[in-house]
Amino acid sequence: MKYIAFSGILLISALVYGQVARTAAGSVQKGADPSQSAAASGHEFVNQYCAACHNDKVKAGGFSFTQVDLAHPGQNADQAEKVILKLRTGMMPPAGMPRPQADVLNSFVSDLETRIDRAAATHPNPGAPALHRLNRAEYRNSIRDLLGLDVDVETLLPADSITHGFDNMSEALTVTPTLLEGYVRAAGKISRLAVGDPTMLPIVDTYRVATNFSQIRHVEGTPFGTRGGISVVHNFPADAEYVFRMTLVFTRNTFLFGSTMQGEQLEVSVNGQRVALLDIDPLMKTGDNDLRTPPIPVKAGPQTISASFIQKGDGPIDDFLQRPERSLADDFSGQIAGLTNPPHLRDLGIMGPYKATGVSETDTRRRIFTCRPATLAEEEPCAREIVSRLARQAYRKPVSKESFEDLLHVYGEGRDYGNFDSGIRMALQYILANPEFIFRFERTPPNVRPGESYRVSDLELASRLSYFLWSSLPDEELVAVASQGKLRDSAVLQNQVKRLLADPRSEALAKNFAAQWLHLRGLADANPDVYLYPDSDDNLLQSMRRETELLFDSIVREDRNVVDLLTANYTFVDERLAKHYGIPNVQGNRFRRVTLTDENRFGLLGQGSVLTVTSVSNRTSPVARGKWVLEQILGVKAPVPPPNVPALAENNVLGGEAIQLRSVRERMEQHRSKEPCQSCHKIMDPIGLALDNFDPVGAWRTRDSGFPVDASGELVDGNKVNSPSSLRAALLRYQDAYLRNFTSRLLTYALGRGISAPDMPTVRRIVRNAGEDHRFGSIVLNIVTSEPFQMRRAELQAAGKEVALAQHPLTQNKGQATAPQIRGTAGQNITAQ
Repeated sequence: MKYIAFSGILLISALVYGQVARTAAGSVQKGADPSQSAAASGHEFVNQYCAACHNDKVKAGGFSFTQVDLAHPGQNADQAEKVILKLRTGMMPPAGMPRPQADVLNSFVSDLETRIDRAAATHPNPGAPALHRLNRAEYRNSIRDLLGLDVDVETLLPADSITHGFDNMSEALTVTPTLLEGYVRAAGKISRLAVGDPTMLPIVDTYRVATNFSQIRHVEGTPFGTRGGISVVHNFPADAEYVFRMTLVFTRNTFLFGSTMQGEQLEVSVNGQRVALLDIDPLMKTGDNDLRTPPIPVKAGPQTISASFIQKGDGPIDDFLQRPERSLADDFSGQIAGLTNPPHLRDLGIMGPYKATGVSETDTRRRIFTCRPATLAEEEPCAREIVSRLARQAYRKPVSKESFEDLLHVYGEGRDYGNFDSGIRMALQYILANPEFIFRFERTPPNVRPGESYRVSDLELASRLSYFLWSSLPDEELVAVASQGKLRDSAVLQNQVKRLLADPRSEALAKNFAAQWLHLRGLADANPDVYLYPDSDDNLLQSMRRETELLFDSIVREDRNVVDLLTANYTFVDERLAKHYGIPNVQGNRFRRVTLTDENRFGLLGQGSVLTVTSVSNRTSPVARGKWVLEQILGVKAPVPPPNVPALAENNVLGGEAIQLRSVRERMEQHRSKEPCQSCHKIMDPIGLALDNFDPVGAWRTRDSGFPVDASGELVDGNKVNSPSSLRAALLRYQDAYLRNFTSRLLTYALGRGISAPDMPTVRRIVRNAGEDHRFGSIVLNIVTSEPFQMRRAELQAAGKEVALAQHPLTQNKGQATAPQIRGTAGQNITAQ
């Protein structure tokens, strides 16, 4: 519903009111239908508070109550749910119009909900998600849990599309032959890293340091006593020699950044042990040879590699200006005498393997090779054991005889090409490139007709559960329980849910669900104005995101009330973030839990991550912050601005004779002083302005552009707010709306499909059954036991993904794929690297 302002509202109200009232009264008198009689009070409510604007003549916001049958709202559930949401969140009636007493409003809305829920119960529809492809996060986690190998999927697979706020929506995980070929190439590289390959040709893997990442402090993962640089976990394919190549940052006029610093040294370490110490020539220029180590022997498998600078001093020395945290804000500052900006690393390259001698035992190899053949006769039985176990875990179900024979055929081709290890490597590549691994198939039983609802199998339920809570494949225990048909037992299912939530892998809920729901991924694109906020570097932004992830994870781990996300009087900070917030006595890169004393910092509304992603580079954005609260907290879709709306006036810092400065509030008031801006801004601006004591990077302030911050305002429901804490208190009046929005978001993420009006009865039932304490675990358990999660409706299959899937190399030649075919694809991938 969109607010509209128009003159003569009382006249229109009077003209329309009588007609709507007569229509409503007539509909009640004509029949003896009890549902219509019971809806009489609903008609009275509409006539008194809604009909003046929402009728066929005025149709404010494009909505008329003639679109809703109050006696049978389930027949118009889409429109009725909009009414429920607006009333539950205080968005209607609009400010300045008569508002009903709370008990009257609750009675009307509860009656609507009851009728809709009752109608939905007689015609349940669990939905039919499209064929679900693993997204990048799920693919990475599945490889990690299958092989114990962490791979950088961003270099292997394209980014996933986002719909309904998440990137795990089956409808958006489209498939093309090119993408499927990409999965085959990724499988080739991953299988070589997992098994090892001493015959592999040398390649260069490059790790870059972000230009807004400050390198004047110690970096996590590098040796103590160093500053800056980078630390990575690199997977080495063989025991061999490798060369480490470092490139430094140069200024625009080709001088070394930090050329005024003498005696700088760069240390290269493997698993914390120094393997090289390189002197830096301050006179070097762009085009000079980069820094390289001599060939260094490194064992196969994942190793922690770091390149960092020896810490020569503590703090600024002889600076005539205060050095900002964002050290590369002005690259010329790295060559000005009197400033202590030291050299910075641009990237780290790892070149090799050279002179490979074999492949050492790694955790991944031990996980793969559960048996070791001592003779040629023992190779095939051992291969059967390894391949069947890997396929069972990767496919998330027992392997059919036909699929198993295909795998043995590929193993045999690989064995003939090389040795036992190369045969297993080829079989592993086949598994990782197989549709049974890449897709989460849910097959319709043969006795179910299109349009009928049915319960998914226990094995399919196990996959739904693990990808919901872990963003990864089910482990051995979950597959074993499902294979025995025990997962449908409520007690067994409840125990498995608790076990999965207690497992460290459930941190995926914070990193994937919460990060997308709260828009934390937007921090990667945040770029605060370096001249206004010189201490806002990438280090700080990363700490902000981690703070919010840890807060959400504490709700999961401690099974707390999900309302605590708004009210928590604690948070998690490292030294960098604590300094930004003004929290004393926190040192080092380790995050620790601290108790907050300032109520304005409580919960999500006081976190730098949220406040930064809802700002622009040089100022706060009350509109963006108000929109975020409406949509992410209350679940209300913010008004869409009409076309050609003028942009907000910016401060004229180059205003000729005199600099013109105005606060954000002053500029907002001027911007919204007339239509079409006023109607929408009066919804969002008071919310955003209540947070205006937080600057664009979440630091507390009392002045904006030299003017005292005025955070006062009046919300749509008439509530007055003047601070983050008062806004939080106002939002808690609509706790039910927040709980339903949180649940609907989590249900969307769990199902991997968008939810709509037919799903709202399920959302209400989950919230109701979760109990008065609204604990996270209770909400999750009620989602997992709901009909949409445990069932699906049989539909005619859409052609798109199935056609693309039919073109998959391993589907097109089922049972005929050969090791040379797979080898060729893998070889192309490695050469390209």
